[in-house]
Amino acid sequence: MDAFASLFGVVDTVLRPYIGFVVLALVLVNMGARAFEYRSIVSQARDGGVEAVSRNAIRVATNFLLVVASFYFASVQSHAGTVLSVLVVGMVITDLFEFESRLVEIRQEFTIDRPKASIAASVLVLMYISYLTLFDFVKPLWTQVV
Repeated sequence: MDAFASLFGVVDTVLRPYIGFVVLALVLVNMGARAFEYRSIVSQARDGGVEAVSRNAIRVATNFLLVVASFYFASVQSHAGTVLSVLVVGMVITDLFEFESRLVEIRQEFTIDRPKASIAASVLVLMYISYLTLFDFVKPLWTQVV
């Protein structure tokens, strides 16, 4: 008998086995969108100044979906999902501050730096969700060594 209580009905039936891989894919798409956003911010600032700079819709959407998916993951695996949710919310907050710091750099006419804190936060989220989802593939080798 499965001890899992279905909180979301059909969503649990369809998404529960794959939510880790969904979050992993969202993190990878988010990282790609962040790189694209940085390049577009640099070109927008060069062409039109601070008024021309806008957020990338794909990165904003993946941030939202990551928050929702990590909260859902917390209903599937309570401890790992809670840790993941804290990491994802921290990454989203870091994204907000990094975008504002790019605007300050453009206004002050500094060189536009890469969003290093956002990159570090997303790499941390990527490492954690990779550990959670991909460890099953290396578990047989790991148990032989350890």
